[in-house]
Parts: sequence; C-alpha cells; structure tokens
Amino acid sequence: MATGSGKTLMMTGLILYLYQQGYRNFLFFVNSRNVIDKTRDNFLNDTSIKYLFNKSLTWQEKKITLREVDNFQTTDNDNINICFETIQGLHSRLNIPRENSITYEDFQEQKIVLISDEAHHINVETKSGAQLSKEEKSEINSWENTVNKIFEANSQNVLLEFTATIDRSNPCILNKYAPRLIFDYSLKDFRLGGYSKEIRVLQADAEPFDRALQAVLLNQYRRKIFEKNGHIIKPVILFKSKTIKESEEFQAQFIRDIATLTSDKLKEIKTNSKDESLIKSFEYFASNNISLDNLAAELQEDFSAEKTLSVNSQNESEKNQLAVNTLEDPKNEYRAIFAVDKLNEGWDVLNLFDIVRLYDTRDAKNNIPGPTTIREAQLIGRGARYCPFKINETDDPCQRKFDHDIQNEMRICEELYYHSNYNPRYIQELTSALVKTGIIPDNTTKKKLAIKKEFKNTEFYQSGLLFLNQLEKYPRNDVFELPSTIRDYPYEAFLRTNISLSRDLFESQIKENIETKKKDFRIKSLRLQTVKKALYKFEFYSFLNLKKWFPHLEKLEDFIEKKEYLREVKITVSGLASQLEKLNPEAELAVLVKIVGQIASGLTSSSSEFRGSKEFKSNLLKEKISDKELNFVLNESGDKESGKSMGGIETKIPLNLNDKP
Repeated sequence: MATGSGKTLMMTGLILYLYQQGYRNFLFFVNSRNVIDKTRDNFLNDTSIKYLFNKSLTWQEKKITLREVDNFQTTDNDNINICFETIQGLHSRLNIPRENSITYEDFQEQKIVLISDEAHHINVETKSGAQLSKEEKSEINSWENTVNKIFEANSQNVLLEFTATIDRSNPCILNKYAPRLIFDYSLKDFRLGGYSKEIRVLQADAEPFDRALQAVLLNQYRRKIFEKNGHIIKPVILFKSKTIKESEEFQAQFIRDIATLTSDKLKEIKTNSKDESLIKSFEYFASNNISLDNLAAELQEDFSAEKTLSVNSQNESEKNQLAVNTLEDPKNEYRAIFAVDKLNEGWDVLNLFDIVRLYDTRDAKNNIPGPTTIREAQLIGRGARYCPFKINETDDPCQRKFDHDIQNEMRICEELYYHSNYNPRYIQELTSALVKTGIIPDNTTKKKLAIKKEFKNTEFYQSGLLFLNQLEKYPRNDVFELPSTIRDYPYEAFLRTNISLSRDLFESQIKENIETKKKDFRIKSLRLQTVKKALYKFEFYSFLNLKKWFPHLEKLEDFIEKKEYLREVKITVSGLASQLEKLNPEAELAVLVKIVGQIASGLTSSSSEFRGSKEFKSNLLKEKISDKELNFVLNESGDKESGKSMGGIETKIPLNLNDKP
C-alpha cells in the first residue's frame, strides 16, 4: 500500500477482525524503533490525536482492553495483547535466553498474529537468489529466517506483511509475493484518486538560507490562506541535509538568521522572485497591509529557535519522535524540522508542505536515478500525504478539490513544494524517479478555458443573473417513520439445525435430508428484552444516534413498539419445525442481530445527509462564470477514454472555433 494510504488503519481493522476469529495475541515488529513508538501511540494512547481504535471496544457484550505485553506466557484471553518489538530486538530475545523474554515456545503453544511493518526489510534471504550487498549478507541469519521460524511454529499462526515498496524488479521477491498478495494500492492509484498533494519543484540559484527563506515565506503564506478560509492548519517545513554535521550547522545558521531577519532581506527575496507562487505571496501580504517590517517580525516569532526540532542523532530521534508524529496537533508549535534520514520510514505527518534540499549532489549513472535520488523521491511521496480540509460541507476532506481550478488561491494548500538549488540535470533525474514511484504523472498539460471577449462585453454577461440554490444539512424534521422500502422488505433468516449427516462414499446420493420449514414472525411478537439486546450490539441504535435519524422519537421503546418503525417488520425464519414453534431466546437474538444489522445498513446507505435548499439566490453571471485553468493528466488510466481537443495539441487545427461567435 502506498505511503500514507492507511496501512496502520488497516492493521487496526485486521486486529479487530482476527480477535473475532479467536486470536488474542499480536506481535507487531518493524526495523525501526521510531516506527514502534509511533505505532504504540496509535494503538494504545487513547488521548493521542492519532489513536485509531474507538475509545470503547466491546465484543459479545464484554468490554475489550488493548494491553501491551512483553511476552505471551501469561496473556489475558479476553483482551487484545500486543507485543511491540524491532525485528533486530526480536531476533536477539529469541536467540539469547533471558528472564521474562519471548521464546520460540510462545509461538508453538498458542496461535499468534505476526504484523510486519515495512516488510521489505525481511526479504534478505529471498533476495539471495540475486546478488546481495555485504550489509544484506550479514542479516541473512537474523531477520527473514527468524520471522519464518516463528511463523511456522504453529499451523494457526498468521503473518501479515505491510510495505509501500515491494521490489518487483527482483524475480525472487516477485515469485514470493505473487501467490500471497492480498491488496495492492500503488502510489499512482493513490494520486489518481486525488488523495495526495500535487508536487511542485522550485529551483533557485541561491544560497541555502535564501532557499530556506523562500520556503518559509510560502509556508507562512499558505498558513494565512488556510486561516482566511476558516482552517486552523499549521504548515511545516523539512530541511534535509546530507550529514548530521551539516544539518546541525544549518540549524544554527537558520535560527541566527531568522532572529536577525530584516525587511531589507525580504525585499531582496521579493525583487529576485520569479516563481508565480512567491509573487502571489508578496502580493497577498501587501493587499492585506502586512508590511515587510511586520512580516519579518512575524517570521521571527513563528520560526524562532523553540519552534525548530532536530531529529538527527538516535537520542534526538527517540526523544522527539512523539513531537514529530503529532505535528498536526494545534498544541504542537514546531514549524521547522531538521533531519538527514531519520524520517525516511514511518513518518506520516499530513501538514508537511515544504521540503528544502540543502545539498547539491547527483548520483545518477547513465541517466538512471541513483539510490540517494530514489530515497529523495520516496521522501517526497511520504510528504505528499494530503492534509484534510473542507470548503463545503459535502466535500471529502481527504481529496484534492482544485484540479479543475488551479488558479484558486487555495490550490497552494494542496501542493507540496520541493526546494532545491538550480540544477536541471538533477531535477530531470528526480522527476524520472518521481514518475517511477507514481507520485507524479509522466504526461500532464494545463489548459486555459477563456471566455471570448465578445461575450464578456455583452450586457447579458455583465449584468445577467444566475439563480442558485445551496446544499443544506437535512434536519430530517419531516421524518416520522422508517422508509417503507426498509420496513416492508422481505427479511429472511436461517437457524442452524446442529444435525450431523453421514453417507457412504460409494453411494451416489444421501439417503437422509434435513427437513426444514419456514415461518413468519413480526418483531412485535418477539421478546422486548431480546430486541433491545440486539439493538445494543450496534452503535447505530444508541438513542442519541436514533434521534438524529428520527427526531420525533421520544424513547427507544417507541422505535421497537410503534408500527411506523420496527413493530410490523416481518422476518421469514427457516429451521426445524420444533425450533419454529416458539423461538428460544438464543435463536431470537441470532435472528434479530442479523435483521437489525441489515436495517441499519439499509438506512445509512439510502439516506442523504444533505439536500438542496428551496430558496434560490441571485448571483451575477460574471462572478460565477469566469476564465479557468485546468490540469489534465494524459492517457494515464487505461480504463478511461482519451482524446485530444481540436484547440491546440496538434499544430494543424481540424476545425478552428476560436474566431466563431
């Protein structure tokens, strides 16, 4: 699954699913301690903004607790027990016996779910069919071998592997995963779905601090655009150096130069600006009466020393991991992160909008991007996660909104800027790597849709009116009953007979059959307490939620006993004649859970949260219909028809309509 497409969320769903299948013990392992700290917070810390489970978990009327354990020798069989470990630490604990440690016997005596994150790191042995590096050879006896050994210790163990980077070019790895790949969601698919930021590369033939200052200005402009449109979102910048020493030196320079920033320095940047977005940012500051003196003072405050963070050394990385993992939190004030490569994996910050490359080296050979360029492309992919926001109530907060209006001022809130020194060869190599990863398309075009001058000059365009209604929240005040399509649906349920049949393998047919009958029941004929018990199994039927759907309900009993709601719902039940005479409480509950689950699904899938208002307001035509610039991706998705406009890709236009009225 692509970086940022929800691997950790998928893990939580699978943990709950496998709990329902009888699994209680889960081992999460990865190659990096940083990823462990982040995932532990996501799984166990219910005060974290990135906590992924519901605050309250129940299964079969019992509350479930998530517990962190060191081993599986004395685990709680009612709850979810999770052990977090690095793959290196796991190997060490299994092969060097110590007190209260995980042992191979743990994996033999009880079934365990192994969750491997960044799973490409456990393919060293598989890759041995190809040529291995010296570093990879040293790992053969530890990582993949250890995982295989504990997975195979019990036939009921489950191994789930998650990665964003399967090396499909290696035939050994391709053969390993071809028969077991469950889900494949590439970065390209992620971007095509509109779930990533768009990438822009900004080159500047300037000193590192001047490039950094350009990023700071765009970052601050973006913050103001968010605020202008009602969103309290704090954009973040990553400053990437080649070595720790260089990173430390630049951080010190950045803090010093920001503290002494003057309007003259900003004026110099403004004078030299050629980038459209930088020009727009200065125009915005000026139009909002923010003088360069005031802007300098604002940047000194927002990017002061205490709002910068280094994650270079191991100690810094571990100490600051939670701060780096919660950069979206309004209480987290960090704006600038300084790093070399500690954030290459496991970092999932959404409000990263600028990456500044502080070095100027290339590692391509024969026009093929080298490993450093590929890692930079992967980092850009990590930073390209979309920062969610809405403009209208019906917007999907996690999807791009301005692909068809790229001149909109909020378009910059959907873009990640990669700032580098002016180096066309490097940018060409980086672009090649970005196309290969799928985070940028290999063929795009921008098109301007311009309204003809003759039409703009007409009285109709200048003073004509367009009447529009609005989307509004549907208050449901006119809802007094279950929709008849749901209330009168022919529901069916089947009771297990628990009868066993035997047959002779050499006989052509079974001599006995299980004879079942059907009988209709109305919910009004079933026990009130059993109906309530079935409803309590679904969050949908909490009275607070039911009131949103049916505002005139006064109590839960009305929903069960009134003919406008559940009372007359008919269920045809199949089972043995003896079972159908009078349903026992267990059978009643099983039937009801199935049917009220179907009713909840039917309601949520068929009802709209919004509707069009009955009032239409007048708008000037010229304010609603104007020139636009659109972004098109050409011939990228094989299941879409493609074509070329008459207006401009070919030099010879078959039918020129430009001069027609």
